[in-house]
Amino acid sequence: MNIIIIGMRGAGKSNVSRRLAVLTKRTVLSTDTLIEYENGGKTIAEIIAKSKGDWRAFRDMEYAVVKKIANMDGVIVDCGGGVIVDLDKNGNEIYSKRKVDALKKGGAVVWLKGDIKTLVDKVKDKAERPNLDETKSAEEIMRRRLPFYENAADFTLEIEDKKRPELAEMIVQHFINQL
Repeated sequence: MNIIIIGMRGAGKSNVSRRLAVLTKRTVLSTDTLIEYENGGKTIAEIIAKSKGDWRAFRDMEYAVVKKIANMDGVIVDCGGGVIVDLDKNGNEIYSKRKVDALKKGGAVVWLKGDIKTLVDKVKDKAERPNLDETKSAEEIMRRRLPFYENAADFTLEIEDKKRPELAEMIVQHFINQL
């Protein structure tokens, strides 16, 4: 069984995933890092810039990576914040049934749920995090994604006022009989 970590930008997915790896002696696979690897080392920001801000191709790359990971067993998957979305024909974010189904095929999805305003403030003005949409605020995008995260999650952890090691330990305790 894989443990899949989802959540918004700034929720601590990468940090919690690394801590889980130490506690469980499992390998961590980052969907974003694998996409960067498959694109010759280009960062996500560079990939998005090359496509002139069109996230559709990126979401397809993400799906290709997720399908590969779904065939693995016993890994921790650190997902990019938008793994739960795809784009409709007009470029609007919609729930990504294809990616979520692939992730759930191989494991359990843990949502690190945090306060949107706090998360937006934490990641604003970070060059390595490309703008999600020129016409919408990050807060607006995150609010729209809430039901997508909720729908995808098998287990939800509120992250406010909790340290990353505590969150990792809570995940281990929740899945102790399945690991």
